Amino acid sequence: MNEVVTINGNFDDMAKAMGMSEPVGTEISKKSASSLARLKLSHTPIMGTTEINGKTVNVETIPSGSFKLEVPDDGQYFQTDIEIRPFMQRYMYKRFIKGNDSTPNRYVKTVMSDNLNVDLKDNDGGFNCGKPAGYIQDFASLPDKQKELIRQIKRVRVILGLAKFDKALKVEGDYNSDADLGYVPFIWEVDNREAFKTVGDVFVKLSKMKRLPVNHTVYTSSEERKLPNGNSYYVPSTRLDLTSKVETSDKDQELFGDLLSWVTNYNQYIMNQWDENVHSKEDIDPAVVETFIDITNEEKVQ
Repeated sequence: MNEVVTINGNFDDMAKAMGMSEPVGTEISKKSASSLARLKLSHTPIMGTTEINGKTVNVETIPSGSFKLEVPDDGQYFQTDIEIRPFMQRYMYKRFIKGNDSTPNRYVKTVMSDNLNVDLKDNDGGFNCGKPAGYIQDFASLPDKQKELIRQIKRVRVILGLAKFDKALKVEGDYNSDADLGYVPFIWEVDNREAFKTVGDVFVKLSKMKRLPVNHTVYTSSEERKLPNGNSYYVPSTRLDLTSKVETSDKDQELFGDLLSWVTNYNQYIMNQWDENVHSKEDIDPAVVETFIDITNEEKVQ
């Protein structure tokens, strides 16, 4: 049975429920996991065509660095700048595994927690997607295969709340249309290292001021970063509005309970997958496990 949590004036209780108790670094009303829109940053432009002097030419209809909202059963929406009301944050690990001719691409993901200082079960039957708990103090001394595995594992800050898409473009094949969705419940898996800190700074600032994230608006855009090969990627930039307080409504109370239940259901799904696959981890060579233990130098991998 799910515990009902009501948004109230007790900061300590709400900070725990909203995932603010851990410093940075250290039945959902019968809704399924697929019912929550996913927020992402788009790193490539969306191209379209237009007529110029009687000729059809390719043009950039949606710029790189736009926010993409993937709405289940309703397609993709894009907007360059958005407003967010974060209701809570959680932490997890994930690892992308590229498929081949016989197996599809897939992700290994852990359960979500309010901190990363514990071992988190994953859907492969292991823990932390294969990463040892805590810091690895002598990364250079590990075998190359283990180093490569650890590099593939990403630390993820999961943000859940409301995102305002009021000046969006909906992409449907080669056709884009204007759309005003208003505020949409979303989940955002922030796994870029710089973005992890940038978004986390919002929660740190609010925690220090003993303010709850649900009562504030975060204006969010993106900034370009260049790679050595000349390609670009984008990271979020944020501006926290501390000048005004957003009062919570009955709908906010209901949504907060739904989001908590969504996390509970997601975690139960991962736990079920762990139970199904844990047997495959039982024959791991103890010598492999020993390589993760008794490491003494100071190099750290996040």
